[in-house]
Amino acid sequence: MKGKNSYILPTIIAAALALGIFMGGKLNFHDSPEKLFSTNSKKDKLNRLIDYIDYEYVDEINTDSIVDVTVNQILEKLDPHSVYIPKNQMEHVSENMKGDFVGIGINFYAYNDTIAVIKTIPDGPSEIKGIKAGDRILMAGADTLFGKNLKNDAIVEKLKGEEGSSVQLKVFRKEGNKTFNVNVRRGIVPIKSVEAYFMLTDEMGYIKVNRFAESTYKEFKKALSALRKQGATKLTLDLRDNPGGYLGVAEKMADEFLEDGKLILFTKNKKGKIDKTYATSRGNFEDKPVYVLINERSASASEIVAGALQDNDIGTIVGRRSFGKGLVQREMALGDGSAVRLTVSRYYTPTGRSIQKSYENGSEDYYKRFTERYHSGELVSVDSIKVADSLKFTTPKGKVVYGGGGIIPDVFVPIGTNEEEAVESMDSYGWLSYFIFEHLDEDRSRYEQYTEADFVENFKADDILFQKFVDYSLSRNLKMDFYQYESSIKTYLKAALAEQLFGANVHAKIKSSEDAMLQEVLELDNPLVRQKEASAIESNN
Repeated sequence: MKGKNSYILPTIIAAALALGIFMGGKLNFHDSPEKLFSTNSKKDKLNRLIDYIDYEYVDEINTDSIVDVTVNQILEKLDPHSVYIPKNQMEHVSENMKGDFVGIGINFYAYNDTIAVIKTIPDGPSEIKGIKAGDRILMAGADTLFGKNLKNDAIVEKLKGEEGSSVQLKVFRKEGNKTFNVNVRRGIVPIKSVEAYFMLTDEMGYIKVNRFAESTYKEFKKALSALRKQGATKLTLDLRDNPGGYLGVAEKMADEFLEDGKLILFTKNKKGKIDKTYATSRGNFEDKPVYVLINERSASASEIVAGALQDNDIGTIVGRRSFGKGLVQREMALGDGSAVRLTVSRYYTPTGRSIQKSYENGSEDYYKRFTERYHSGELVSVDSIKVADSLKFTTPKGKVVYGGGGIIPDVFVPIGTNEEEAVESMDSYGWLSYFIFEHLDEDRSRYEQYTEADFVENFKADDILFQKFVDYSLSRNLKMDFYQYESSIKTYLKAALAEQLFGANVHAKIKSSEDAMLQEVLELDNPLVRQKEASAIESNN
């Protein structure tokens, strides 16, 4: 591990990926050559060129690939978030934003040339049929699922199918050293956007949302309802690393915290048309303390929620300056299975600020400026954030907020050291998960006596497990000062175990003790701390 950039940049790239445009129409070869260059034939010019290459060019050319290149070159001239979705990516993109797909309901990875089940989806098709964590799936129908060069996409395609269709799986179970066949009927498998929720304290609930898909609001309401039944009268809403999604879903979520009639946001298109969205009476967490966690990878819909609350003087925004995406896209089908997501308007927070950062020098410069945050000191000190006085706005209660490039939090929490970020990255990018799977695969029975509550309260990752992880990492050329961060790594090992044994909620709860932002929330929520801050504000006024 050579520093935080080696771990953070893949996330930056993933969070920065957007989807694009191509304009076209059919060409008519009976038109005169002059029409090709007339002022009314922009679309005809491009399409005629493609047809000339198709029919007349000396060599065989895949014009589909030419179109894709042309489309992306066109989009580069627009903005960084107008994007093209090729036909072969549409299904994956649609599933991700819809929030579910049809499959057999397992999480897996390729382990020693076989498909190893990490865990089954609760109440999913595979769990119902008795498939367990640790099982190897050898065959799906007539398709072999073991051997070298297995690719996840190809495996997924063999396991997916029509809803209600059946697939016969050949399964090897290490426990008992037996192989058996089982018919699994494919069903709807959720892609969770509410990653985890649990009670942070006796009064404080916690919900982690990783994107804004079609299913997100429903998932959020379910999680919030469950927490309220457990006694939650306060909430921490974690939008860190959330790249956004549907505008309407963000509006509904913000509405949960805002009184009837409060402005959530407004949009403005190229013709100057303004559309305003107001809170309704349906919100059921109004007038209650709420903390919203954001960081440099929180974007778009995440910023809508944070901005709506901040501009209405609701709750406390905690973390680091968000990404800065204030453009709204609309998806438009192109007739051949592909689509475009084209920027159609800008959105503004209730005080009137645009949080879209400049892209006037092109996409390369746009993302380069983002990565420069890691070198400018902005992620370490709030004083390093550069803001222009011309972009200063004031909330109804007199709080100063800024536009021009993301949401600046009310309470700043610096990024961790390189080593601290490295430990977090080992968890978020699956390194710990792979190690824990191998550990469990040796003997799962050693954890059978633990209930979820007992594991959380009493289990401790011991020195033996820690040293095994160090040896595992060193053998795979992962180097860092493991012993300096032994306590944190042991907590993360416990959390990774909990995830595979009990699920994401327990994993998140155990990790919370190592989370600087959550610890900041707990301090802010302490009445003595809040009283001290209030006194400081009064003395400054």
